[in-house]
Amino acid sequence: MISRRTFLDGLAATAATAAVATSAKSYAQIVGANDRLNFAVIGLNSRAYAHLASLKANIKNARISHVCDVDKVILNRFAGRATTAMGEAPKTDQDFRNALASRDVDAITIATPDHWHTPMAIDGLRAGKHVYVEKPCSHNPAEGALLVEAQKKYGKKVQMGTQRRSSPHYIDMVKKIQDGSLIGEAYHGKAWYSNSRKSMGIGKVIPVPATLDWDLWQGPVPRSEYKDNIHPYNWHWLRRYGTGEALNNGTHEVDVCRWILGVEYPKRITAAGGRYNYKDDWQFYDTLNTSFDYGDKLISWDCNSCSGIRQYGRDRGVVIEGTKGSIVVDEGGYVTFDLHGKQTADVRGGKVSDSTDLTGADNMTDLHFANFIAAVQHGEKLNQPIASGNVSVTILQLSNVAWFVERELKLDTANGHILNDAEAMKYWGRTYEKGWAPHI
Repeated sequence: MISRRTFLDGLAATAATAAVATSAKSYAQIVGANDRLNFAVIGLNSRAYAHLASLKANIKNARISHVCDVDKVILNRFAGRATTAMGEAPKTDQDFRNALASRDVDAITIATPDHWHTPMAIDGLRAGKHVYVEKPCSHNPAEGALLVEAQKKYGKKVQMGTQRRSSPHYIDMVKKIQDGSLIGEAYHGKAWYSNSRKSMGIGKVIPVPATLDWDLWQGPVPRSEYKDNIHPYNWHWLRRYGTGEALNNGTHEVDVCRWILGVEYPKRITAAGGRYNYKDDWQFYDTLNTSFDYGDKLISWDCNSCSGIRQYGRDRGVVIEGTKGSIVVDEGGYVTFDLHGKQTADVRGGKVSDSTDLTGADNMTDLHFANFIAAVQHGEKLNQPIASGNVSVTILQLSNVAWFVERELKLDTANGHILNDAEAMKYWGRTYEKGWAPHI
């Protein structure tokens, strides 16, 4: 198979030629100025169905021209759903690079396994596409920094899929906390996630299914044999492909805490936990307690992947503590308390989800896509541009590193780099399959 670098070098030249041709057109003729944006949806299992629902909700401004997945079964199933939802059949392809080569595509959405997020997003930028990428935007901190650099270089819009940033009740609540009208000065954000995940078992090496392009599925990752417990979901729990529960679900609430408190990179990160519930191929924790110390403020996150015990009656959420009270917030609204724990308000802003995994359609994602589309078409400010989203992702990746090395990490608060710990810094990036490393 042709390497990623060889393919993209040719693609970049094609995109540059197309850009010159486009610049000669009048503004009214530019795709996306007055017409609907053409989207290629890439990675079609699970979260992609939320992308489909949100593009349908924004159908006046968007259409799905291409859908791509390395698994033909998943590809064909999604294509059928997309045809019904959007009223027209998209082009289908196992190799997403063919969609990037199409001048018909204006933007891509990425819902692939984590190890593909940054390489694919950069490929999209190099091909002249705008990018909507699910969280986490990268597999490791080095990739996140490279993606931020690539966005600056190519100038296209890149939105990360932390959809709470586009929720009206979150936006209103954050404003009220930050102006001191709800709980005084906020200083501590506590987030949590609970689920009752089952064991992923011990995988067996089996022949690659005829419907799956296993080489392209692995992409930038050094090659290994196919096992029966990896695809399509349990890759989350293997370090070579996934990033664990901290990035799979913690990104949402930790990002809300960081947003509310108005902080970037912390001074110190700690993490303690383990894989306690099952003995299997799972390479991350099922239970983890993390903290992000900013000196005058603190963020903490509790993970219980295999224990469904709720906190404050919720599977997931955030508590913000302030000098005059506290607030419990989730996607449905918020409840405030005074310093003695007495409830003072209960504000509902939306429907409370009873699902611990936000893989389905929801109004927040619809609004997040609407914001992305408006940013591309009309220059509206992105609610979660990649430079901001990457900070939340990076600090959670570093909490994984703190867990890997079993000690506290001290950081450079300007860029998140680990200070005076050569072993920990080895986890800043990763090793790539020859010819597949992302570059800009």
